[in-house]
Amino acid sequence: MAQLVRNDTAIRPGSIPGVAQEPIMTTITLDTVRALDSDDPLSRFRVRFVLPEGLIYLDGNSLGAMPKALPERVSEMLHREWGAHLIGGWLKDGWMEKPLALGDRLAGLVGAGAGEIAIVDTTSINLFKLLSAALAMRPERRVILSNTENFPTDLYMAQGLIRQLGGGHELRLVSEDTIEDALDEQVAVVMLTETNFKTGAVFDMGAITRAAHAVGALTIWDLAHSAGAFPVDLNGAGADFAVGCSYKYLNAGPGGPAWLFVARRHQEAAHQPLTGWLGHDRPFDFALDYRPAEGIRRHVCSSPGILGLVAFEAALEVMLEADMTDLRRKSVALGDLFIDLVEQECGDAGFTLISPRKAGLTPPWGRGSQVSFAHPDGYGLVQALIARGVVGDFRDPDVMRFGFAPLYQRFEDVWTAVSHLRAVLERGEHLAEAYRERAAVT
Repeated sequence: MAQLVRNDTAIRPGSIPGVAQEPIMTTITLDTVRALDSDDPLSRFRVRFVLPEGLIYLDGNSLGAMPKALPERVSEMLHREWGAHLIGGWLKDGWMEKPLALGDRLAGLVGAGAGEIAIVDTTSINLFKLLSAALAMRPERRVILSNTENFPTDLYMAQGLIRQLGGGHELRLVSEDTIEDALDEQVAVVMLTETNFKTGAVFDMGAITRAAHAVGALTIWDLAHSAGAFPVDLNGAGADFAVGCSYKYLNAGPGGPAWLFVARRHQEAAHQPLTGWLGHDRPFDFALDYRPAEGIRRHVCSSPGILGLVAFEAALEVMLEADMTDLRRKSVALGDLFIDLVEQECGDAGFTLISPRKAGLTPPWGRGSQVSFAHPDGYGLVQALIARGVVGDFRDPDVMRFGFAPLYQRFEDVWTAVSHLRAVLERGEHLAEAYRERAAVT
């Protein structure tokens, strides 16, 4: 892939109201950006996604774009499988085994082995199940260690479980840069989201897992903003448990099925609390007493949602064709380009980069596949951009998030998005009355 040129000497004047009018040294030209697109080994994937004409979509970190093959695969399931086979589809079409068979396919993308992943339930429910199992494996310890910057639902699920257990446990929250310092013999489990949902900063999974194991604690990693965004190596890092979703960088659609990982070494000891019938050793014996199945199957609770699973299957087909090294290289380049262009075009307009500036091509990753800027008028800026057909999103109190999905985004999309941002600022569109009240979904 062509490299970003950073030594041009073209000059253009600033023209944003209230911004210093000194000439700005530009290091990026449109020709440079187009050269990156012409040399992109992933460019062939863009045509395999549904992208509305004229829309620049930079929100794949919230909901990925739809693969073109997905509706056809779901339609096939409806007509050829359910429509033709009815209940016979559970055997003829492999519905009953799909949570585990699809889990084995996903495993290669996240550094897991066969029989270590099940595609089931939601991320929050899976977290509850694994957190309960981990605490039971360390009965003499009472502390769940997490960070104040974690995604709130993870903290809520921990709080709910602690209440369910009678209040004898503690959720200990520290800042993300003091996790290892907070580890001690009281900690039963470290529960972290690998990629910070606001800043895109990425924990060093291997280092933290080793530090947790050194004091006898277990780890649970939430990979909602990691899987499909950059290479993940759960077994290489020695991770104990993990959860993730399918609708962000894996493009399986709104509310797509979640998944969980249990390292093989823990599968005999890990007993989750939601002991539904399909986690039973012999579910069709209809025995009155629960007996857990062997391996990852015990973490399946109830009948799988086949429509969601086949949608995920279609999306995963596309992802598995891509080279993750190429994907990471382009992700970093897209993010770097966005940062450089915002600073070049809007550098005196009050933006603060809150994402790590450095993003690695190998671990530690530093920054994931999103870039976040803070701005006092962040909500209005995001809404004004959406009105222009540039879709990012906003998180309280002032965070503008832009996600980069290398399979369907172009470098010229980044150039155009920043051009729109500059125009919004120049014209004051973000100060419109309509943006004074925030919508329910931001």
